[in-house]
Amino acid sequence: MATWRPTHVHAASQPDRAPSGISPDDDPPRPGVDVVIAVHSTERPIARAVRSVLDHNGEGVRLTVVCHNIAASQIRPLLDAAHREKVVWLEHRDSHRSASGPFNVGMAAAVGDYVAIMGSDDILAPGAIASWYWLGRKTGADAVIARLERGTDRVIVPTPPTRVPRRQILDGVADRLCYRSAPLGLVSREAIVRFGLRLEEGAQVGGDVGFVTRLWFHGKITFDRSGPPYVIGEDATDRVTYAPRPIAVELKFLRTILAASWFERLSLEQRRAAVVKYLRIHLFGAVWNRQDPRFWTEQERADLAGAARRLLRAAPGAEAVLSLADRDLLDAVLDPNVDTDRMLARAVARRRHGRPGTLITRDLAQLLAREAPLRLMVASALTR
Repeated sequence: MATWRPTHVHAASQPDRAPSGISPDDDPPRPGVDVVIAVHSTERPIARAVRSVLDHNGEGVRLTVVCHNIAASQIRPLLDAAHREKVVWLEHRDSHRSASGPFNVGMAAAVGDYVAIMGSDDILAPGAIASWYWLGRKTGADAVIARLERGTDRVIVPTPPTRVPRRQILDGVADRLCYRSAPLGLVSREAIVRFGLRLEEGAQVGGDVGFVTRLWFHGKITFDRSGPPYVIGEDATDRVTYAPRPIAVELKFLRTILAASWFERLSLEQRRAAVVKYLRIHLFGAVWNRQDPRFWTEQERADLAGAARRLLRAAPGAEAVLSLADRDLLDAVLDPNVDTDRMLARAVARRRHGRPGTLITRDLAQLLAREAPLRLMVASALTR
């Protein structure tokens, strides 16, 4: 299968030019950016994703499509004819229903200065790669966070809720970087090696959270706040009815992160910043997504409580910045004897944003803390 060699482009410091890591002495030419797309089904809109890279972001870029538990010969005909020979084709087989494995394979095969991973449902806006690349080159960043939009309506996704107008260089705590759960944008290939970054392949969900948590706190990060976005697609045709996973499976990635030596070596302030996000998004989200009381067996309630206790032990005091409504839900989660219907009602109540219970902290000394609801909501609004 053919490997595309990108057009020779001399590096320059203009943000409107295509990225390139190529120099006249390189043999063979080396791309400035490797884009890796993982695909597992012929029902995914892979041609659209590839088109957005090669037609609108392709100069100085090498595109790799990693076919996950499916033959490349099944995916290749789905692409526009003009694109089939411009792609590096890889196949990866494993027993996991997760894109982590194929993304790891694609990143390991990268040769450019930066790597971008991309879902097969998603697209890159025209000029996105060049904008991210030159910002990364200008700042010497280990990672460039992309602006996100979602769906055909291009709804803005306001994460991470950074300090405004801060964009370079960001701080993992002060800029709340943990609220960006995936490495969408660019990551320096050298930083991937230096930090030993890998997506967790055994996790059905959250396999990228440990990758970015380590990167946000150890790397040099910049945010392309006003550049062309990464657009998250929502129109794949092969989606199945959502069947909630057991809590032990859903939150496996959190156990892996909390047990990692690199996480234990983070400062208490860094661990609190990470854990409060894990509580709000992942732990509370697991309750919100399981509104059927029949799911919550004695074992599921015990596993949920265990996950909450592990998070609180990993970052003592993290819960102090939570709202009254969040603390009420946390209390119910920690005590399996609390009626399940009451726990589920509290999961609903915490999402009634703007009410006093969702804005005021139980510890009033934390009312204006960086991670407390008031400042977090303002920062999220300004990120739009």
